[in-house]
Amino acid sequence: MERDGFPLTPDTIAAQMSGNIFDYGTRKIAVLPSPMVQNHAAFLMRDNADILHCVWFAGELEGKADISIFHSELHPDAIAWSQAVRRTDDPDRSEQNPILFQAINGDIHLLHTAQPGGDQDRCVVRMRRLGQQPRDLDLPMGTFVRARPVVRHDGAWLLPLFHCVHQSGARWTGRHDYASVAITHDGGQTWRRVDVPQSTGCVHMSIVPIKHDKMVAFFRRRQADFVYRTETSDGGETWSVPRPTNIPNNNSSIAVQRLLDGRIALVCNPINKDMSTARRQSLYDELGDDNRPEADGGCTPVWGVPRAPLTVFFSSDDGQTFDNPVVVWNSSGACLSNNSTDGHNQELSYPALAQHKSGNLDIAFTLHRRAIAFVRIPASEFTEAS
Repeated sequence: MERDGFPLTPDTIAAQMSGNIFDYGTRKIAVLPSPMVQNHAAFLMRDNADILHCVWFAGELEGKADISIFHSELHPDAIAWSQAVRRTDDPDRSEQNPILFQAINGDIHLLHTAQPGGDQDRCVVRMRRLGQQPRDLDLPMGTFVRARPVVRHDGAWLLPLFHCVHQSGARWTGRHDYASVAITHDGGQTWRRVDVPQSTGCVHMSIVPIKHDKMVAFFRRRQADFVYRTETSDGGETWSVPRPTNIPNNNSSIAVQRLLDGRIALVCNPINKDMSTARRQSLYDELGDDNRPEADGGCTPVWGVPRAPLTVFFSSDDGQTFDNPVVVWNSSGACLSNNSTDGHNQELSYPALAQHKSGNLDIAFTLHRRAIAFVRIPASEFTEAS
């Protein structure tokens, strides 16, 4: 990743996709192996054996049917990530936004979305034990996932959702997206949903347990204004109306986690529509051949705001305010195209977080849509910033 003065181009990134871990000052860095030209939307999970798992989606271009879920592992004391394994293979749908979740019994579950073309409003959510056959969850058409489930004190799983509302004859652009939480008491066999009130435009909900039944959650915003926050005091059965935090958001994904020291870490691109004039029409411009009109009403989504720098912020007040930024990586952040091979895309986006028991913070993210990058930040770097 731009080591030794080599510029980042699609070819130089590809040459570094070995999974080998290198020292970069006090940090560790790697570019994960993948046989595909487009790699996006990483998710990290550390299992009970201290193996760090990374899943993401990869193929030719987001929205195309060859997009599948890939999986790599980093074992304790290993010097490289394992070769990527394809975990899904639907020939007719673009399989995106993977999540790994280890249940109390030790089973690792893979959840992901599956959509036809760029029609996120016709998406389904699939779930399987890792390595087994999937099943579609009984959730409304257009349901999406991005963030990890949390386990409530009574054993219920809370899965944050967002919904891409279908309007017949119109193409999806995000105007009517809203958030909810799905709750299961039987290990994912059946679900009921709780909507987040007045959440139009709030997506990628990320839940952070606080104490007992109190939880907070944070959102990416289609309106590209700020990261938003909501809270619950009854274990996720009701949620407050989302309100803005002090962190800008560019309508790109965020990652949030409670740290061992009690603070909340937030990784994002702290830039919004008022800080850049860069715009694109929608997320799936490159797919073309969609002459349907945009849906009416709802919010006004903003696409194309740069996706850089990638920065970690910290909160000591349960996410009401964030400060003490630590920059993970930087670039122009250009994201007016999803193309991974012409060098125009320079986004650093869709971060994933996992903290080791040592306190070190592991972050994976999209590197110019060409690869998934990995950075390990030593605890000393952000402990001093507190």
